[in-house]
Amino acid sequence: MSNDASLPGAEHLQPHECWAALRGVSLGRLAVWADDHPDIFPVNFTVDHGTLVFRTGPGTKLAAALGEVPVAMEADGVNPDTGVAWSVVVKGKAGAIERIEDVLDTVALLLFPWEAGEKDHFIRITADSITGRRFTVAPPRTWWTPLDDAPRASAE
Repeated sequence: MSNDASLPGAEHLQPHECWAALRGVSLGRLAVWADDHPDIFPVNFTVDHGTLVFRTGPGTKLAAALGEVPVAMEADGVNPDTGVAWSVVVKGKAGAIERIEDVLDTVALLLFPWEAGEKDHFIRITADSITGRRFTVAPPRTWWTPLDDAPRASAE
């Protein structure tokens, strides 16, 4: 938390602003419930008509995403010129894209995973909720904590 009163607080984004921010990035973190614990996976995604689409191969991520428990996807970004950052979370249900017409439409999205390997499963997350915030990144000098002034042992 910043102690600099001149920095503006976080601004809550409207849904259309969240979708616009998501269109500007391609990497997010998929949160799922796998077996008896939460898990998070980095995924390349794209926005498609108010949904998120990603590709994956068989395994824990696919099985958990297609389970009964809803998923969440988080992505963020920062403008290095202005120091303004944003963070968006989408919560909803993931489903496999299986109809040939839908798969062909999805291939046209030019969704390319960063990691090599079999990624033949196309998954669509339909949002039940989308939330986001925008904020100014605090300069490191404002990250003061009470421990910063604590006595230190000598480097003997």
